[in-house]
Formats: sequence, structure tokens, C-alpha cells
Amino acid sequence: MDGARSTDQGGGHRAYIGSFTSGGGRGITTAAVDPATGALTPLAVTETAANPSCLTLDRHTGVLYAVSEAEDGGVAAFRTGGEGLTAQGPLAPVGASGPTHLSLAGRRLLTANYTSGSVSSLPLDADGIPSGPPAVLAHQGSGPDPERQEGPHAHHVAPDPSGRWVLSVDLGADSVRVHALDPADGRPRPHEDTVLRAGSGPRHLAFHPDGETVYVLHELEPMLTVCRWDARDGRLEAVTEVPVLSEAAPADTRPYPSVVAVSPDGRFAWAAVQGVDTIAVLSLDDGPTKPRLTTSVGCGGVWPRDLVVDPSGRRLYVANEWSGDVTWFDLDPLTGEPRAAGSVEVPAAACVVFGP
Repeated sequence: MDGARSTDQGGGHRAYIGSFTSGGGRGITTAAVDPATGALTPLAVTETAANPSCLTLDRHTGVLYAVSEAEDGGVAAFRTGGEGLTAQGPLAPVGASGPTHLSLAGRRLLTANYTSGSVSSLPLDADGIPSGPPAVLAHQGSGPDPERQEGPHAHHVAPDPSGRWVLSVDLGADSVRVHALDPADGRPRPHEDTVLRAGSGPRHLAFHPDGETVYVLHELEPMLTVCRWDARDGRLEAVTEVPVLSEAAPADTRPYPSVVAVSPDGRFAWAAVQGVDTIAVLSLDDGPTKPRLTTSVGCGGVWPRDLVVDPSGRRLYVANEWSGDVTWFDLDPLTGEPRAAGSVEVPAAACVVFGP
């Protein structure tokens, strides 16, 4: 602990790691980040509601938000500072079950509710604490996979860079929904629906720094769909598909891509693939709409649930759920290839976010 404090005084920052309590996780781990090496040193664990599997941080207010991915879904708010977290009020209900992702859009907190197949929007007070009942937007639709697509399953929700729109990814309905943010109260309103290939199971998306290109990662097929984004009209258009496996998976193994991330300079993208436990490296040197798979490397553990680029853009962190660790990689500035540099034990690790 003393070493972690001295590192932090030298200009380091914090990492916050969510976990699945149903899988042996202890809650939310606060860790110091060594700015020189990227190494994580756990400082404290905050016990919270069940399965804080996704986190997001408001850097303006210093409030960290966590989903409770449970049947009676909710969100929790914490004040950051010191070595741990301070809870800000009780768990706020989202009016749906199985929230698996959350993000901020203006003065609203949004959750993608996998089990219910919906998106919830919660108002925030002046201190950034959820206040008032949630507004719930139900998705519709299904897909050809009878086990995973019997109905809608919202898996990811995020605002676009312009701040005018919200995109929600639905694995069950093979689509990305676009919602307009109401200028009066900030609530998302249905705008249009971009249907992707049947049975592909879109799970996660990321914007290129140009603000005009979106990468949609599919869970039920190991591929990435490249889309053009029109922020003026709120329109998403699929352009092409790119594989995220450099070779076929073993006959007895099914790949399940989970997360895509883009480098701050827009030169590379990475995709985590569960099942085969790899990180796909994609070059964007041919242009944002022309990703090229260059290689794949091991994720450093088992079942990579989350993958995130650190604020410096020099390292990649992977939360490996089944092996219970967070592994960090140094990124080759010329090729984008991750090189394993270390890991720390975090049981049932599910996500990583960075903050002060």
C-alpha cells in the first residue's frame, strides 16, 4: 500500500474494476496506476449491490456509477477520492432487469437492460445522484438464434460525440437503435433503427475519433461491422464487415466477441474475443472505414469480458472474468500489437475504467 501511495503522489491515477459477485467477485476494486509501468496496485474493495459488472465515471463531478446486473436491476453512485469509494444514497431502480451497460448523456444516466430488452434513462440531480423515476424505452424484435434471440436484448448504450443522439445495441434483434435526446428534458426518444445481418448478435460499439465512423462488434459471429454515422440526421449506415479472428476457432470452441476499442489517435482498433481468449488487432491506416486484421494475441487470461485503452493511449487493459484477473499490455506504437506487461488478481473481473 505504501508503494501505491507514493506512486499516486507522483502523478498516477486510479483504476476502478467492477466484478460479478455471483461469480466470486468482491464488488468494486479501487487500484492505483503506476504512470511509468501501468501496473495496478489494489487499494480498497467497495462492497455494493449484486454484480457491479459495468462502471462509468463522470470526470466533472467525480461520481462513479455502477450497474447492478440482477433481476431487480439498479444503479449505484459513489464519490471517488482517497483510496476507496463513498456510496451516495441507496441503489436506484432502473425499472428493468439485467442492466449490463451504462453511460452518461447530459444530465441523464442510461442503462442497457439485457434481460428486459430495453433502455432506461434516469435523471441526475445537481450533485450527479440519480433522482426521480426512470423512463424506460422497450426494444422490439427477435432473431434466428432460438437460445439467444427469442426477443430483444439490449447490451450496450452510448451517446454519440455530438451529444445529440444515443445509440443502443440490441443482440436479440440484430439492430442498433438511434434515439434523439429531447432538448427540453434530456430523455431519449426513438428515432430510427438500423438492422444488421440476421443472427449476428451485435453486442458493443465504439466511435472512431473522426466522429463519423462506428464499429459494431458482434457476439454471435466473430466479426466487426463498419458503419458511417451522420450526426446531422442521426443516421447509421452499415458499410462493410471485417473478421476478428485471424484463423478458424477449434471445432469444439465457439468464439464470442465482447468489446471493441479504438486508439485515441484513430490508427488502431482492438477486439476481445471470449471462447478463444484472444485480442484481435486491426490497423486503420487504410482509413477509418477500412479496418485490416493484422494479428491476434492471447488476452492473458480466460474469458475477456472487457478491454479498454488507458488515458495515455500507450496501454491496453483486459478484464478476464473466468480467470479472475486484469492483465495490462504495452502497445507497440508502430503496429498496435499488445505485449503483455503484467496482471493483478481480481476475482470475476468484468470491467475497468480510469479516473483521478
